[in-house]
Amino acid sequence: VSLLQGCVQLLVLPVRVFAYVGLWDSFYKKVFPYIMAKIAPIYNHKVYKQKQVLFSNLRKFAGPSGQLMLLEIGTGTGTNFQFYPPGCRLTCTDPNPNFRKFLLKSLSENQHLKLERLVVASGEDLHQIPDSSMDVVVCTLVLCSVTSIQKVLAEVLRVLRLGGAFYFLEHVAADHSSWTYFWQKVCDPVWKCFGDGCSLSRETQKELEKTNFSELNLRHIHVTPYWIPASPHIIGYAVK
Repeated sequence: VSLLQGCVQLLVLPVRVFAYVGLWDSFYKKVFPYIMAKIAPIYNHKVYKQKQVLFSNLRKFAGPSGQLMLLEIGTGTGTNFQFYPPGCRLTCTDPNPNFRKFLLKSLSENQHLKLERLVVASGEDLHQIPDSSMDVVVCTLVLCSVTSIQKVLAEVLRVLRLGGAFYFLEHVAADHSSWTYFWQKVCDPVWKCFGDGCSLSRETQKELEKTNFSELNLRHIHVTPYWIPASPHIIGYAVK
């Protein structure tokens, strides 16, 4: 693994030099939303049925007023909007402000939703969101790239009301004895460079199991094509 990782590191050496002198991040954060605007619909098509099932019981967690207060962490281009129920009151957060125009375009195509707030913030620091103010928090393909999963989940618990739910869909590390895991470790350096910090080998399910949720509904799935290192996923929801 180390030998192959070294070869991969050589391939991305120019990028690492740009990153070292502080030029890569500012450039890539402007380009990344355009890349995701192309990739996200393709991915959404692959997991369409799984997302339909996952979000089918969102209304179950609506508050006493009947309205569903929903916070999405790392909203990106807004590919989840079509799965949210009508009248949903939506708060969107993303650390990259360059996603804004893509997100607003998605909102214009999903007028069954009501945007409450659009906040530029990382999942580790949601101080602009009050305690116990959300019925549901959604996070898809985000925990792979955050600095600290523990801090994000601590913020999720803080902003959720008692009885609220956290919905997730994340690609994760494969079984350690598998060839997929071998290639995940080999490809990790280049994947992080071009995936805005995304790691292929995070064991996100372990962090969810350690978090103080009263209920955890989680299952493992694979997204096609099965040979790519990002194929293993977890999907489900947890209740505070």
